[in-house]
Amino acid sequence: MEIKPYIEKAKIGDQVAFTFLLDYYWNEVYGFMLKRTENETDAEDITIETFSKAFDKIATYNPEFQFNTWLIAIAKNVHIDLLRKKKSSLFIEITDEEDQQAYNVADTTPSAEDELITEQNLSRLLQFIKELKPHYQEVIQLRYFQELSYQEIADKIGEPLNNVKIKLLRAKKLLAEIIQERN
Repeated sequence: MEIKPYIEKAKIGDQVAFTFLLDYYWNEVYGFMLKRTENETDAEDITIETFSKAFDKIATYNPEFQFNTWLIAIAKNVHIDLLRKKKSSLFIEITDEEDQQAYNVADTTPSAEDELITEQNLSRLLQFIKELKPHYQEVIQLRYFQELSYQEIADKIGEPLNNVKIKLLRAKKLLAEIIQERN
């Protein structure tokens, strides 16, 4: 499969291309980090942070190298950063300027996942949401039930805007898969 067109589209901010790359490479990056960390939560957090950083810096991607190799290198660095943070117990604040530099994947057009979610009745939807991991439940609840903006969610849960966007993309994809399995 030819990935280069998706990378080029992602470089100019194409939401569909971002989502495709996230879906296409998620399992590879997550699996790699799961082997390294032996912890599902850490592996998932590192994978989310990896895609967040990758999409933020996609303009710097050098096509001479494989895209998955570039993602794995970012994942290794994120993991090292996480280990350093745990070791030093320091919390590094994200500046407003860094937050402003975050990539913009927000798209007001309903995606296929959005349409599936809104078609379900509320009680069944809540049952499906309960099948997600707690941090995915939280971002879905804040976005779709409390109707908070991405920035408001980032402020509320104390995470960078990029992470919130990636978590929501992933949560919607997983929720759509659960809904499709049950119907």
